[in-house]
Amino acid sequence: MPSPAPSGRNRQGQRDQEQGNRTALVEDLMERFPHIPREAVLKEDLLRGGMAFDDSALSDTADKATGEVKPKSYFIFSFDHRTLPELGEAALRRPPEEIVLTGGPYDLSRTVVSVRVNPSSPYRVQAGEDGSLGLYLDGRRIADVGLPPMPDYYRHTLANGKSVMEVAPTIQWGYLIYLTVFRVCQYFGAKEECQYCDINHNWRQHKAAGRPYTGVKPVEEVLEALQIISDHDTLGASSAYTLTGGSITSQVQGKDEADFYGQYAKAIEERFPGRWTGKVVAQALPKEDVKRFHDYGIRIYHPNFEVWDKRLFELYCPGKERYVGREEWHRRILDSAEVFGPRNVIPNFVAGVEMAAPFGFDSVDDAIASTTEGLDFFMSHGITPRFTTWCPEPTTPLGKSNPQGAPLEYHIRMLDAYRSAMQRHGLSSPPGYGPAGAGRAVFSVSSFMDTLPAEEGAPVA
Repeated sequence: MPSPAPSGRNRQGQRDQEQGNRTALVEDLMERFPHIPREAVLKEDLLRGGMAFDDSALSDTADKATGEVKPKSYFIFSFDHRTLPELGEAALRRPPEEIVLTGGPYDLSRTVVSVRVNPSSPYRVQAGEDGSLGLYLDGRRIADVGLPPMPDYYRHTLANGKSVMEVAPTIQWGYLIYLTVFRVCQYFGAKEECQYCDINHNWRQHKAAGRPYTGVKPVEEVLEALQIISDHDTLGASSAYTLTGGSITSQVQGKDEADFYGQYAKAIEERFPGRWTGKVVAQALPKEDVKRFHDYGIRIYHPNFEVWDKRLFELYCPGKERYVGREEWHRRILDSAEVFGPRNVIPNFVAGVEMAAPFGFDSVDDAIASTTEGLDFFMSHGITPRFTTWCPEPTTPLGKSNPQGAPLEYHIRMLDAYRSAMQRHGLSSPPGYGPAGAGRAVFSVSSFMDTLPAEEGAPVA
């Protein structure tokens, strides 16, 4: 069961505390939640608040894969705390896609963390006196930092000169090929866009910077990029692909959402049968459309429910509420389990937006109770949600009003509540995310896989 609620401090009290010594805050939570891996406590703090980079830790890569470090690809959202024009050197010389933490005073096992750049973060990646990279907090080195090597397949280009990184970037230390084949969302404007999502702005800022950022990726380009990955990923690190992009409320290139995203799965499965596990992140669609996804070759379906609370869903996801509605959205998620099987339906929620001012919960207790209600709802049907740790991007309404994101205590208690809910319903880690357990997990945008128990006999990543 989750640990007893601590002090019941409200949202502002939590944030006031966090303005002090961050090391004291982190170590306090490590002590109060000893059953949550220390690795997860640090990872959540880095994901919610970002990290700064010394020039010595940048990739020396702009848009071409010419360096030794795999650069950040901006595969769908910015996942940064500043816009590109505000990032300075980090915009010209890309930071790494991810970092891996080990050692230090907390004796960290191998921990993969997605890079979210924040020049004002108390965490800084920089070289020490011996030249080796470390993660520094409050001026103290707390972990050794490893950078992802440039994969061989990134060094090859398509026939038209486009990079593999632009068409088919890989994340999670190479485990997942992320195919954002539609770079904008048809939920558009203040009355329709999800209030925490910067997909449309991310598209605009990359185009304004003159970076290659293909709006709709042709099927042929995706297949060509995948062929390069297949030919040069000799160790077989890539195990799955995700098809995703913005929501489609009408059509793209004459196709509705199921057929638009489904055409890519069909082409991939025909060219590379069984090479990767196919996943799709899409809206909660009617059962007939979901069947088409399955027929096209998709095996894991992510109809994200975003936030559980009814009032917050209506406020934060106005387009989804207007076009589909929360109750219908949930009904479609349950229906999709009849097509894919409950274990292969994995809706995401954005952990932290529950506490976003001015409309979110004021106390950690209430936010955790609400989201746990949602976990129990889906898990009681055999469906295992997962979550992404909210990054308050500055161009989004919630990011502007909540630049610090949610309190760290919320995130640690969410991990606790999530693991307890999994145990309560007799569920194991969801498929398509690589190994579970601290020191093994590669899922980089939240710590839920680091926190779940490692399966017996599972390899170390």
